[in-house]
Amino acid sequence: MARIDLDLAHAYKANPQEDADYALLPLQMSFEDGGAYALLGPSGCGKTTMLNVISGLLAPSQGTVKFDGKDMTHATPQERNIAQVFQFPVIYDTMTVAENLAFPLRNRKMPEDQIKKRVGQIAEMLEMSGQLNQRAAGLAADAKQKISLGRGLVRPDVSAVLFDEPLTVIDPHLKWQLRRKLKQIHHELKLTLIYVTHDQVEALTFAQQVVVMTRGRAVQVGSADALFERPQHTFVGHFIGSPGMNFLAARANGDSVEIAGHRLALPAGRELPPGDFKLGVRPEYVGLAAAGAAGAVPASVMRVQDIGTHTMVTAMVGETPVKVRLHSETTLPQAGESIWLQVLGAHTCFYKNEELVA
Repeated sequence: MARIDLDLAHAYKANPQEDADYALLPLQMSFEDGGAYALLGPSGCGKTTMLNVISGLLAPSQGTVKFDGKDMTHATPQERNIAQVFQFPVIYDTMTVAENLAFPLRNRKMPEDQIKKRVGQIAEMLEMSGQLNQRAAGLAADAKQKISLGRGLVRPDVSAVLFDEPLTVIDPHLKWQLRRKLKQIHHELKLTLIYVTHDQVEALTFAQQVVVMTRGRAVQVGSADALFERPQHTFVGHFIGSPGMNFLAARANGDSVEIAGHRLALPAGRELPPGDFKLGVRPEYVGLAAAGAAGAVPASVMRVQDIGTHTMVTAMVGETPVKVRLHSETTLPQAGESIWLQVLGAHTCFYKNEELVA
């Protein structure tokens, strides 16, 4: 296991001149020894590029990669002692499950008694002890991916295990089992795990720290709670949550803000410098309010959807749609009705140039 420090940028084209030329914009980031991390973002945001830079499959065009303080920028994956699990299972169909799991250890000349013990330990964690003597060719896709995961986890001295969207090919009803299993394995083995995904549920349920990425930039690193409660960037507010954070154009003037032509007093002790902002508030924290209530704005209901566990109301505040998540016991408004929405409160965030205002 190792602490991994990145201080780098990467462009696939020579002589990059602008942000759009970079696959990874300049960043400084550390992955602590034994931590569980997720790289989360949409396709093309730089997640896999970062993973390949960490593993040594790709050398950064600028900067350094350090393992425990040692410069490994141009070291091979073997020299870095990295294990990588890919989107599609990489296994040997002609071998048994046990032979597949043992292969990385035999390559490193580990004694056979230690190999047998380690393979048994990993197989038990993956709930594959009863399949060790089966040939891999006849197994289902989820079992093959379990073998691939096991091959990544089987080396006890590995610096880090990198996962590149390993559950994409797995049936949805089996994904939660493998996510739970991975979290359990991390808890037991204390390996450094870095997991690439575009699925926020996978990232937030697996990782202790999530790196949210967009357009080659790491815009926030934090726990699931921090990403939900205090998004540092509007992209994080939009991307995390289902649905994401509501954003309303606001103009501040000292201790008040104007939203859709309505002036609202800021909470006591809160001030903003004069100028234009975006007000961000999650659907869970928007509430129905009495007409003219402090911190509330008028709205017109467009749609009311029964989701089962809750009701989702979509209302227009000026020209902007706002999502409101209500519990079923609440008296629900009807489409076309005029209502007031509480948008200012303890969970309300303000953004300037897409960044959170402290």
